[in-house]
Amino acid sequence: MPETATLDDTIASLPYDRALAEFQSVVTRLEAGGLPLEEVIALFERGVALHAHCETLLRSAELRVQRLVDGAGGSQRTVDLRPDDEDG
Repeated sequence: MPETATLDDTIASLPYDRALAEFQSVVTRLEAGGLPLEEVIALFERGVALHAHCETLLRSAELRVQRLVDGAGGSQRTVDLRPDDEDG
């Protein structure tokens, strides 16, 4: 399945903003309709892969986000925030 490996490789190298923009373009094309079945399937597969890539990048970013918190005596420390934290 070299096509799948190539698809995964090209998507894996995309930064979040480009992957999201391409995902939105895929959705728009699919919603417009009028495409041959094979193209719809290929677009759908790419859309699923782009969506998964965006989710992975977001999860990774959420886990890396740190916020500065005023500590005792005006010092600052970093606190790791998790996606389920409420005070972020």
